[in-house]
Amino acid sequence: MAAPVPPGAPRPGANARQQPPPPNFNPNYQTNPNSLADNMQNLNLNQPLSMPNSGPRPPPFGQQPPFPQSSVSSGFPVASSPMPRPGPPPGMVGRPAVVPRGPPQSTLPTNVPLGRPVGSPVSHMPPFGSRPPPASLSSSTGGGVLPSSAFPSSGAPSVSVAPPPAGSRPGSFVSSSPLPGGPAVPMSNAPAGPLSNGPPTVGSGALPGPPRFPSAGSVSQPPVGPPPSMMSARPPAQASTMHSVLGSSAVSSPMAPPLPSASPFSAVPQTRPPPPGSPYGPQAWSMQPHQGGQPPHVPGATHAQPPRMFGMPQQFPNQAATTIPPAMGQPGAPMSGTSKIDPNQIPRPVPSATPIVYETRQGNSANPPPPATSDYIVRDTGNCSPRYVRCTINQIPCTADLLTTSGMQLALLVQPMALPHPSDDPIQVVDFGESGPVRCSRCKGYINPFMKFIDQGRKFICNLCGFTDDTPRDYHCNLGPDGRRRDADERPELCKGTVEFVASKEYMVRDPMPAVYFFLIDVSMNAVQTGATAAACSAIGQIISDLPEGPRTLVGIATFDSTIHFYNLKRALQQPLMLIVPDIQDVYTPLETDVIVQLSECRQHLELLLENIPTMFQSSATAESCFGAAIKAAFLAMKSTGGKLLVFQSVLPSVGIGALSSREAEGRTNISASEKEAHKLLQPADKILKTMAIEFAEYQVCVDVFLTTQSYVDIASISVIPRTTGGQVYYYYPFSAVSDPAKLYNDLRWNITRPQGFEAVMRVRCSQGIQVHDYSGNFCRRIPTDIDLPGIDCDKCILVTLKHDDKLQDGSECAFQCALLYTTVYGQRRIRVTNLSLPCTNMLSNLFRAADLDTQFANFLKQAAIEIPTAPLLQVRDQITNLCINTLLSYRKFCATVSSSGQLILPEALKLLPLYTLALIKSTGLRNDGRIDDRSFWFNYVSSLSTPLAVPLVYPRMFAIHNLNSKEGDDSTLPPTIPLSSEHVSDDGIYLLENGEDALIYFGSSVDSSILEQLFGFTSVDEIPTQFVMQQFPNPLSKKLNDVVNVIRQQRCSYLRFKLCKKGDPSGMLFLSCMVEDKNAGGPSYVEFLVHIHRQIQMKMA
Repeated sequence: MAAPVPPGAPRPGANARQQPPPPNFNPNYQTNPNSLADNMQNLNLNQPLSMPNSGPRPPPFGQQPPFPQSSVSSGFPVASSPMPRPGPPPGMVGRPAVVPRGPPQSTLPTNVPLGRPVGSPVSHMPPFGSRPPPASLSSSTGGGVLPSSAFPSSGAPSVSVAPPPAGSRPGSFVSSSPLPGGPAVPMSNAPAGPLSNGPPTVGSGALPGPPRFPSAGSVSQPPVGPPPSMMSARPPAQASTMHSVLGSSAVSSPMAPPLPSASPFSAVPQTRPPPPGSPYGPQAWSMQPHQGGQPPHVPGATHAQPPRMFGMPQQFPNQAATTIPPAMGQPGAPMSGTSKIDPNQIPRPVPSATPIVYETRQGNSANPPPPATSDYIVRDTGNCSPRYVRCTINQIPCTADLLTTSGMQLALLVQPMALPHPSDDPIQVVDFGESGPVRCSRCKGYINPFMKFIDQGRKFICNLCGFTDDTPRDYHCNLGPDGRRRDADERPELCKGTVEFVASKEYMVRDPMPAVYFFLIDVSMNAVQTGATAAACSAIGQIISDLPEGPRTLVGIATFDSTIHFYNLKRALQQPLMLIVPDIQDVYTPLETDVIVQLSECRQHLELLLENIPTMFQSSATAESCFGAAIKAAFLAMKSTGGKLLVFQSVLPSVGIGALSSREAEGRTNISASEKEAHKLLQPADKILKTMAIEFAEYQVCVDVFLTTQSYVDIASISVIPRTTGGQVYYYYPFSAVSDPAKLYNDLRWNITRPQGFEAVMRVRCSQGIQVHDYSGNFCRRIPTDIDLPGIDCDKCILVTLKHDDKLQDGSECAFQCALLYTTVYGQRRIRVTNLSLPCTNMLSNLFRAADLDTQFANFLKQAAIEIPTAPLLQVRDQITNLCINTLLSYRKFCATVSSSGQLILPEALKLLPLYTLALIKSTGLRNDGRIDDRSFWFNYVSSLSTPLAVPLVYPRMFAIHNLNSKEGDDSTLPPTIPLSSEHVSDDGIYLLENGEDALIYFGSSVDSSILEQLFGFTSVDEIPTQFVMQQFPNPLSKKLNDVVNVIRQQRCSYLRFKLCKKGDPSGMLFLSCMVEDKNAGGPSYVEFLVHIHRQIQMKMA
C-alpha cells in the first residue's frame, strides 16, 4: 500500500467518495445547547450495563455546557464535524447506544464520575471539561513595588523595577477561575454511605443523574474585550522591562491580591503594561546572616561566553537591579560579608483567576499570546489560536547572529488538534469542491489571510515564497479601496488563522480508512494474578459503547502469553471461537476475515468474551510473554485497513520476536560503577522493534501501550513502537488491582473519545529566510519535509526547531503555516491549516520583551528528553543550566544599563526561567536515583507533551486541603497554591500535590483526627492505607475535596493517580523530593541556584 501523499504534493486520483456523517449526526447541536443533555441517559458509564436501577449519569467532572456556535457567512459551507464525533464525546452527549445483551464484568463502582472531560468536534464547541488551560499566573514579583522602607536593608542597596515598555502586557493578569459548573458529584439514587470517587468496588445501584445543561445564555461569559486593567491608555515607551532578584526585596503586585486559582503555573504575561501610575519604586530585600559553607556544585559552571552582540540596541534609563555584596559571587572576596536572600521575596508563579479574551491580531499586527497555562478565550482575527501553534519568541530575529547573541532558541510548538475553550471561535470547514483548496503553484502553500492580491484581484503573491500566481477564474473577486478583496471577511480562509479544507480526490491514494480498534491483552500468569487482565477486560467492556457508531467501525481482539490467541467474532457462530497461533518466531494471522468485524455485528460476542477472558486463563501457569510476536500478528490482521492497536502488557516480553532480557540488573551495577554508561539502558535493546514500528507506520497502524506492571518491563525498548506510530505509553507502576482500574478505564476512554484523526501527514512551511531545522515528537519520518502520523489527537504536541537561511527585513513579517492532512473517525479526508505571522526585529531588547516563557521552557524540556538517552545525566543537566545562564547573560550584557556587578537582572518575560530550570534539573528524568523504567517513561511522556502541561510536570501545584472549610465567600473551587518549599508544609496539615498525571496527598505527623475522619474515614495517620480509593463522605469538607479533585481532573484531562504519603515514611521522602525550592540530593535550593547563576554571569562578564 502506498504511503499517504504529503500536503505539499498532489495525490493521484482515486475513486474515493466522501462518506456522509453518521446517521445519528445531530444538526441541532449547533444551535441548541440543551440538546446535549437529551441523550445523556443512553450512556452507560462506570456501572454494570444492565443494572435494575440504571439512571442517567453525571457528566464527568461537572462540565460546562457547550456554547452555541456561529455559522459561516452565507454562501460558504457550514462546518460539518471534521472531528471524530458529531457532537461532544461521551460524558457530554450520549450516542444512542445499542443495548448490550448481558452485563460485562465491571469492577467499577456505581457512583464514580470517572468519565474524563472530553473534547468535541471542531465545528462544535467542546464542553468546558476539555482542558481549558488553567488560569494564568502572574508572579509575586510582577507589577509595582513596596516602598523601600518596607524591608530594612542589610547593607544591600535597593532594587527598583523598570516600568514595562510600550506594547507590553501587564505584569499581573486579571485572574481566572473555571466557569461555574454543575455539581461535580451529584447524588441521586445513591446509597447513603460514602460516595466513591475513585477505583472500583463492585456494587449495584444507579449512577446519579446529570444536571441539565443550562442554556448558553445562563452561563456567565466574560465580556468581549480587554479586562479592565488593560483598558487604560498605554504608557509611553520606556525602559526595557526587567526584573531584579538577588539581594533585593520582592515586588508584590499592587493591582489585586493574588486570588486562589484554578490554574497551573505560568509566567507573568509579559507584554501588556500595568496600569499607568504603578507605584514602581526602589526597595531592598532583607538579608540574613548566612549559615553553612559553600553551596553545592551546580551544573553548568564553566562554559564559553556567547558571541559578541550584533546590532546592539540603545541603552535604557531607569532599569532595575539587585545588588549582591561582593562576597556572594566574586572570587577572592572575604567570606565574612556573605549574605542570604529572603526566600519569600524571589520570583514565583502566582496564579490568577479571570479568563481574558485574546484577539490574535490587532491593528494589522500580531498580538503576543497570553501564557499557555492561563485561562483565555480566543478571537481568531488572522493568526491562529496559540493553542495550536506557539513560538518561543513572538518577534523573529532578522539574522542568525542576533538569535545566537540572545542565547534563546527559535522553535514552534505545534498542537494541531488541541482542544479549544468552549467559547473560542470555532474552526470553519471550507469546501472548494473537486478543484481542492487554492494553493501557491511554487511552494504549495495554502491560501491564507496573509497572501496579497494584486492587479484587481487577478493575481496573488504567496506570503511564504513570494511567488506571484494567477487567481483561479472561479475564485476571482475585486479589491476594495484598502487593497483587500471585498469578500475577505466572508471567506474563512482569507480572514481566519485556522481553517479546515475538505480534501479533494487528489489528496487520496485510497478510500479513507475505516475506524479500526484492535485490543490485545496480556494473559500471562503474572497479568492474571495481579488483576491486570481483569482490569483491562472490564475497561474495554465499558468503552465499547463509546466507540463511533456506524458500519465503518471495526473491532478485533486477541490475547497472548507464550502463544497468541485470536477470536473469531462472526455473528453466525454460537460463541466466539479461539484460534491459537503457536509460532511466535514467524507469526501469521489465522483468518484473513472474521478476526476484525463490524462492531454492530459482534457486540454481543465481544462483551461475552471480555467477561470470560479472566476466568478462561485463571489457572494459567505460563509466565512468558510474546509481546513482539503478538503485536506483529495483530498488525498483519490490520494491515489492509490500518487503525488503532491498543495493547495491555504486564511483564517483560521474554519470548518470540523482539524478546528482551532484564537489563535493569546490569543497570543498577552500571549506574553505581560508572554513570557514563548508564544512559545506554535508556536506548532500545536492539533494532527489531524499531523496524517493526516503521512498517506499522507505513500501513497506518497506531499503537498505544498500557503497561499494568509490578516489575521492570524495559520501556526504553517497548516505547519505540508507540513513539514511531503516533501513539503513547501509559504506565501504571506498581499496578494495584484496588486503585488502578479506575484510571486505566478513564485513560482508555479518553484515548478513544478525544478529538483525533487517522493516516495523517503534517508539514510546516516558513517564509523565505527561515527554514525548518528538525521535528521531534511521536511520528515516523520517511522524507525530510513531512512527518507521518498514523494517529494524531488533541493531546499530541510536536516541536519544530527553526533556523535562518537568509536575513529577514526589519519591520516585515515572517509567516509559518502548518498543514495537517488527516482522516476523521467518520472517514472524511480533511486538511487543517494553521497560520501564524510574526513581526521581524533587529533589536535584541525586543526579543527579550517578546519571549514566551511557557514555550521556551517546553522547548528546554523536550531538548532534555531528546538528550537523556544519548548523554550522561550530568552533561544534560549542565546543558540545560547553560541554556538558562546564556540567555540571562545576554540580557545582562546587552540590554541592562546598570554597571554594578553586584546585581542579578532578569528580563520580566523570563524571570521564572531560573526556577523552572532548577525544577527540571531535579525532575524524575534528570535525577541520578530512581528506576530505569521511570526515567524511560518520563522522557517518552515529555516527547509529545503539550505546552500547558510542561511547567506543571516539573513544578507541580500544591494545595493545603486540611483547611478547605475556611475558604468562605470564595468563588474559586481550588484553594490557593503554595510554593514548593518544605517551610510551607506544617506538621498538622494535609497537602495535595499534582503534576497533571499523578497526585500525592501528604499527611503531617500531627494532623487533627477529626479532619482525617471527615476527609478519608480514618482517625490516625498510622491507619493510612497503601492503596487508596478516593471516596466522598457525607460532610462538607469531603465534598469540597472531591470538588477540588474533579476540577483538577477536568483541567488536566487526566484522571490522576493518587498516592498517600506520610511524614517519616519512604512515601514522605517521595513527597519532599518534589519540594524543588529546597536543597536536596537532586540539587541546590532555589536561592542557592540564583546565587550560582549570578556568579556564572559575573565570571563570563569578567
